[in-house]
Amino acid sequence: MKVTIDTDEGTINVIDTQLNSTSTYPLNSPTGFYWASKAWLRCGWDTKHVYTFTWLGRPIIQLPEDLLRLQEVIYQLKPDVIIETGVAHGGGLVFYASLCKNLNKGKVIGIDIEIRPHNRLAIEQHELYEYITLYEGSSTSPEIIKQVKENVETDSTALVVLDSNHSKMHVLNELKAYSELVSIGSYIIATDGIMKDLATAPRSKPDWTWNNPHDAAQEFAAENKNFKIEQPHWLFNESNGLADNITYWPDAWLKRIR
Repeated sequence: MKVTIDTDEGTINVIDTQLNSTSTYPLNSPTGFYWASKAWLRCGWDTKHVYTFTWLGRPIIQLPEDLLRLQEVIYQLKPDVIIETGVAHGGGLVFYASLCKNLNKGKVIGIDIEIRPHNRLAIEQHELYEYITLYEGSSTSPEIIKQVKENVETDSTALVVLDSNHSKMHVLNELKAYSELVSIGSYIIATDGIMKDLATAPRSKPDWTWNNPHDAAQEFAAENKNFKIEQPHWLFNESNGLADNITYWPDAWLKRIR
């Protein structure tokens, strides 16, 4: 696929190299925005755009739109517990903790196979640490799963964000383990499924065409009828016909429906 943007003409040309066809769209149309955002996402991946943000002092390696959409869901759900696999620098945990503080409700559980000492120290010294519990170990190990489940009260409203090892099998195992904690109407989110579309990009691997969170979420949803893939409804939309997120998390939102 080749995308050419002409700001003088206000158009975007999309060339399908496999079908040898070209389509032209106005830049001010939803379809034009869709293709421009696809090019922007690829450019952002190549330049490591998401490695430039912090939340209340801690690096947070996420697209700002993904965080804002997640914030909208958290505000609506007001969960009792937010679980994140993959701690890294702790910015995500601090992000959730700040929302818990503002909502005067909730706690945060972070799981990582290795929490580096300098990151652990920074998290533990953060002013919002009282909302956070850390577990070090594989998110799919029976021992860690047991400890996490013991820290989630019965009938709690739980939201789960999967952002650790992004291989298909690992994400599938996480989905099976932590989906049990997700309450009806809440979500378990298999992040970074954009890997599927980036198999030829820098910092990628050829097997990403199938070995990715997107395919794990699709397989899980097909096998588990308690969940369906559903992008949360936008709370506010006065755009000119836009309806899709600009996201690293395509088809990531698995909503528990029963």
